[in-house]
Amino acid sequence: MDRFMRRAVELAANNVKEGGQPFGAVLVKDGDIFTEGVNELHKHYDISGHAEMLALRRAQQQLKTNDLSGMIMYASGEPCPMCLSAMYFAGIEQIIYCASVEDAYEAGLEKSKIIYEDLQKPKEARSISMKQMPLTNEQEDPMKLWQERR
Repeated sequence: MDRFMRRAVELAANNVKEGGQPFGAVLVKDGDIFTEGVNELHKHYDISGHAEMLALRRAQQQLKTNDLSGMIMYASGEPCPMCLSAMYFAGIEQIIYCASVEDAYEAGLEKSKIIYEDLQKPKEARSISMKQMPLTNEQEDPMKLWQERR
């Protein structure tokens, strides 16, 4: 196990000892740790306060950019769908993780596995109801505004 994964796992273990979940993340830039994070759900009651999300936020704030291309995410656990999506949006091209979603499920952390499975279903079969509501004629279309601005 390399030093980056060792650090991610160490962060996760320490987080459990402090009352949090077993997730730690290290974002690596140019061969060095750039930012870190642990799940802080228990501290801030923020469902998006996952280790990977916090490492991404910290890097974006420091660099004043949303583009984190070229960085590598090391995570103690396989990223949940939310974190994985955020990494896609940020331009992360490589993710290295230790425990799998199945490992987390067996440990009693079921959400990621359930969500991954739910996302594979057609929209109408998912556990969350999704309905599209078109714009009315009198509303300004934000998508058209965006296209015009570009």
